[in-house]
Amino acid sequence: MKMKLCRAEYKTIVKFTEQLRPTRQCMKMLKDRFPNHSQSTLLSIFSLEYQKRMRRSLVKHHAPDVIEDYYQRYRSESAKRPADPVLLELANEVDLSPSLLARLLVERFLEEKEGAVSSKQVLNSMLREPSLIPDLQLARHVEQCTVNDCCYGPLVDCIKHAIGQEHEEILRKKLTEEKLSFLDENQLRAKGYDKTPDIILEVPIAVEGHIVHWIESKASFGDEHSHRTYLNEQFWSYWNRGPAVFERGWPSAGAHSQSAVEASCFGCVSAGNVSAPNGGLKRFGPGMVIYWYGFLAELDCQRDRGILLKDCFPSDIVTLGHGAGSR
Repeated sequence: MKMKLCRAEYKTIVKFTEQLRPTRQCMKMLKDRFPNHSQSTLLSIFSLEYQKRMRRSLVKHHAPDVIEDYYQRYRSESAKRPADPVLLELANEVDLSPSLLARLLVERFLEEKEGAVSSKQVLNSMLREPSLIPDLQLARHVEQCTVNDCCYGPLVDCIKHAIGQEHEEILRKKLTEEKLSFLDENQLRAKGYDKTPDIILEVPIAVEGHIVHWIESKASFGDEHSHRTYLNEQFWSYWNRGPAVFERGWPSAGAHSQSAVEASCFGCVSAGNVSAPNGGLKRFGPGMVIYWYGFLAELDCQRDRGILLKDCFPSDIVTLGHGAGSR
């Protein structure tokens, strides 16, 4: 299955997603149209593009008169066809995420029932557990929206969190199999670090001739928008180190040999004392990002600046005291 896409391939997929809605049937259409790409990659691309579409149109859907129109249309249709998924149908008709529309209408319902705007806590609890909604028909329709929305809603949030955790565990297992010593995010936070990558290697490795001090796991596709956001909010802050770390030169892009790695790394500042929270050296140095569901190939252009992109755990790592690809 193809994971790393050129811009032309990516644009072809994005163009096809413009006609789709966030339903199970649409996901099947996407897979049938692009059989050489993994379902996870296609779903991630669609989800990212659909979220962009929703962000562009949210202002329109949140206008008070528009919400009122949606609410009255829902009430009218649900009275005529109580057994039909009218809220889901309305979401598809107005091109709004089913879960986002459900949120708007539950909020409008509670305002009508209580005579005031309900708190976010109350609203969120009802969306997570629709049986709490004091209208059985609306509760059933909200549940239909939640189950059938593959991009938004509490169910999607739980699934995304679980998938993220699963891939972080896969990464930890791979590092353990390679007998690489590391600190994970929880251990780093316990030491007082505020913003950290998922993994800090206590002894750096080399991948394709590039030194790696840290690894970030992303259970998603790396598109231009999300990658730029991650660079600005995460990756560059991981890389930005104090001048003492630059006292030794790193291997060039073609330096794969064990001696080159050892010459650069031996005696370097380790993860144990880089980026001390209360002063001293800053951050962690160059690292690697794994986009498990692939990425836009043109984005892997920051290697010389310390950011390496991969779509899986590399098989050609070089460690201190070991040869390339050693186990």
